[in-house]
Amino acid sequence: MKNRWSDSELSKIEKRYAQDKTNLDIARRVYTSRLLGSDENLVRHGGGNTSVKTVLPGVLGGQTEVLCIKGSGFDLGSIDPTGFPAVKLGPLQKLIPLEVLTDEEMLNFLRTNLVDAASSNPSVETLLHAFLPHKFVDHTHANAILTLTDQVGGEELCREVFGERLGFVPYIMPGFGLAKKAKEIYDAAPEVEGLILFRHGIVSFGDTAREAYDRMIEITTHAEEAIAARKQHVIPTAEISRVTATASEIAPIIRGLCAVNEENSWVLEFRTNDKILNFVNGKELERYSQQGTITPDHVIRTKPTPLIMQPPMGGDLSAFRRDAERGIKNFSTNYTSYFQKNNKRRNDSKVALDSMPRIILVPGLGLFSLGETKGAATIAGDLAVTNIDVITDIEQMGTYEGIREEDIFDVEYWALEQAKRGIPPKQALHRKIVIITGGGSGIGAAIAKLFSEEGANVAVLDLVKENAEAIAGQVGGIGLCCDVTDPNAVRTAFDAVAQEFGGLDILVSNAGAAWQGKIGEIDFPTLRKSFELNFFAHQSVAQAAVSIFLAQGIGGCLLFNTSKQAVNPGKNFGPYGLPKAATLSLMKQYALDYGEYGIRSNAVNADRIRSGLLTEDMIVSRSRARSLSEEDYMAGNLLGREVTARDVAKAFLNLALAQKTTAATLTVDGGNIEASLR
Repeated sequence: MKNRWSDSELSKIEKRYAQDKTNLDIARRVYTSRLLGSDENLVRHGGGNTSVKTVLPGVLGGQTEVLCIKGSGFDLGSIDPTGFPAVKLGPLQKLIPLEVLTDEEMLNFLRTNLVDAASSNPSVETLLHAFLPHKFVDHTHANAILTLTDQVGGEELCREVFGERLGFVPYIMPGFGLAKKAKEIYDAAPEVEGLILFRHGIVSFGDTAREAYDRMIEITTHAEEAIAARKQHVIPTAEISRVTATASEIAPIIRGLCAVNEENSWVLEFRTNDKILNFVNGKELERYSQQGTITPDHVIRTKPTPLIMQPPMGGDLSAFRRDAERGIKNFSTNYTSYFQKNNKRRNDSKVALDSMPRIILVPGLGLFSLGETKGAATIAGDLAVTNIDVITDIEQMGTYEGIREEDIFDVEYWALEQAKRGIPPKQALHRKIVIITGGGSGIGAAIAKLFSEEGANVAVLDLVKENAEAIAGQVGGIGLCCDVTDPNAVRTAFDAVAQEFGGLDILVSNAGAAWQGKIGEIDFPTLRKSFELNFFAHQSVAQAAVSIFLAQGIGGCLLFNTSKQAVNPGKNFGPYGLPKAATLSLMKQYALDYGEYGIRSNAVNADRIRSGLLTEDMIVSRSRARSLSEEDYMAGNLLGREVTARDVAKAFLNLALAQKTTAATLTVDGGNIEASLR
């Protein structure tokens, strides 16, 4: 493991925070914490914790000894001084003689001894840091250390590798009990450079930030070298029939089967590489993948174990669907039994979490991770890969031995651990996946921004790749170049979205452009070109969306941008209005043919939209558009109000949320009686 200490970088940090009059010890604590947190072989997603003992000025004068420790939920890789709540050290150390301290008593004691009452909760492992005498204390979940501890004979192996250099602490759930035991082990051998917490990682310490950091890197490197020297096995793989189905084909099936209903679906992430495939294709996958997580706090993101599915074959996926449905039901039943058994053991009245898997292993293909948001799915996937890395190393040198079920449950349903996950606000489009065509500018861009603000996972499709990627970057989605008049390009784009997010909930078919000319004089190539974009492209993307909706089996929503030309033709705009009128009929046909599957189909009829002067829905020539005044935009507008692209986006949002509305057209034009509908 590379030691990335840099005196010059430390100096920059010190100077940066000196401007804010930040305590120098805390500035150094920030620097090494970020070094540790940026190495995924040490910590992932909020894992690990660091602290420094220092002094701060008291309100009434004098100095107060404090422990500044990572706040619960903060990430070491991006932490700053605000992420280290200061707790009065003296009172913490007076807890050492106690025999028992409940979690509730501990948390209350920590909060009542905060220097700043508005600070975040200190780490659940605050007392471990407080009970050790060193100025700087670092705790990580180093992969190499977990590889040594999480196997049959792990304790003997660790003693063989490290001798008396480290202290060895048996697995105890974080909190007062672990802190007491760690102090007892340290007091028995105060010359040690660190402590191994079995199945939980490593603690290093020192009188300086560099000493604690150097020890962490040196100890972990020594563990890596010991592992490399002991690897002697190759994980045997099973004979798997050639898998011809793709991730984009089976993701919607999995997503639909795991959904409780249309409102409680999941976002998926797919991963595969040689190491993942070697793991999921292993002959003993059922054994080593079902032993629990490599360290207990992963369980709040991944559930205790992954679900293993049958390899999917291409062509007819009905067999895969049946196997997947059976597997998900069995997983749910087993999780419910696990909860009931352990809840009874604890004599508790806890409320069960949902029983759906978070990690799904598919031999021959890879793994899927699930989350309420794309971020949550990514975190679960990252932790799954970490588990694969560690278990693979273990199986190449020994036999993986996971954490006891009772210990896994105690952490999964531990209130202090659950608090790390946070409760995201339930926005209107929470859990939804949306594709917007023509989303790189104008109305499409406004829709992408509004839907993202409401919590949607957005895929922006546009003919201009740079525009799609620019808007996608603004909304935290994905941007894809797609010529919607090419059915093959459409299929490729929709497959990419299904693989990226797991499926689709809403299609906003927005792409279009206006061609002018007297209908009796327009040339056929121009008319056909308009029909390709303004009608057939809508049919192409709607077909692709419906195929995903049907695979998921949880409904869906088609939204078409038809414009006022569909119902109120303008002179010399037949080449544009005719395909738009056909698209309006197309919308109604989808509502008629697919309503029984819970698929809604609606349209927005917009006109004279002020959005960068010209959009696909302003039925005017480019030369006239440049000269339009604000009054021109509102001419004939019954309300006398300007209509913007965001107003149109709101209409699409309203229809997306209208669960009992289909075959409807919503007009957004400020009032044009000729274009009004029923």
